Amino acid sequence: MVKPSVFVTRRWPAAVEAKLAEDYNVVLNTSDKPLSPAEIRSALKTHDAVLPTVTDTLNAEALDAPGAQTRILGNYGVGYSHICAASARDLGLTVTNTPDVLSECTADLAMTLMLMVARRAGEGERELRAGGWTGWRPTHLVGTKVSGKVLGIIGYGRIGQEMARRAHHGFGMEVVVYNRSCVAPEVLARCNATQVDTIEELLPRCDFVSLHCPGGAENRHLINSRRLDLMTPDAFLINTARGEVIDEFALIQALQYDLIGGAALDVFDGEPRVSPELLHCDNLVMLPHLGSATKEAREAMGFRVLDNLADFFQGRDPRDRVI
Repeated sequence: MVKPSVFVTRRWPAAVEAKLAEDYNVVLNTSDKPLSPAEIRSALKTHDAVLPTVTDTLNAEALDAPGAQTRILGNYGVGYSHICAASARDLGLTVTNTPDVLSECTADLAMTLMLMVARRAGEGERELRAGGWTGWRPTHLVGTKVSGKVLGIIGYGRIGQEMARRAHHGFGMEVVVYNRSCVAPEVLARCNATQVDTIEELLPRCDFVSLHCPGGAENRHLINSRRLDLMTPDAFLINTARGEVIDEFALIQALQYDLIGGAALDVFDGEPRVSPELLHCDNLVMLPHLGSATKEAREAMGFRVLDNLADFFQGRDPRDRVI
């Protein structure tokens, strides 16, 4: 039996690539650079499956491939807003993602960012590396206590719930939740969380706000100047979701004029480009999209794609089908 042809758009963990090579006729993007729309169209025309990541823009232009050979896009990651759903449907493509397996590690990273920005860890490290530390003193880099504070979570899916578990059971934080749909009472009860009806109701109540909602056009600039104005002057914003969820110009203004206490970002609008103005905000912690960057999570993501491919090519509906 001829093995299906699979194209992988970026380099994956070695263990996953080895298993792919065992099960399929695999072509790797050895340059490990994001592909152009033309390169994506070429892959769609010559392979049975294409395995993209968040760095691949599979918009209408890239998916303009009538008669494509590809039948499934096995996305490496949870979010799939970089894939044009309408175009994928027009081509008759099945699209899958990789939920569950990265939730804990992404929540760990969100907690890391929250603690860093609250305790001014980024500023402290920069000072040390620059040789500017003159010793301990009572007023030096005084930050904000995290334990016992109020955490607002926007998007209460798997990652949001893991964030709440860490915050509530580890740091005794009160959890307030906004979610597009009603969260089951038993799910809220796990962290004694309270669900509110609007983001506007959530923001003024919180010392920290952590974003865990999907990206895409629907949530573009969900956090804008009007909503930033609703945060208290000493509150902090954390984003490990998608860069486009925040209006970065509005955030820069809020940080420069101390309208909020600070922010911590793992994702950026238009990444890997980062606004130069963000780089000059001392009350901002930035990491280069490390949410799922653990050996355990990245391997599990790859093997989850393999599970979906096996289902598809053996005639079953993939467990993680999203389109």
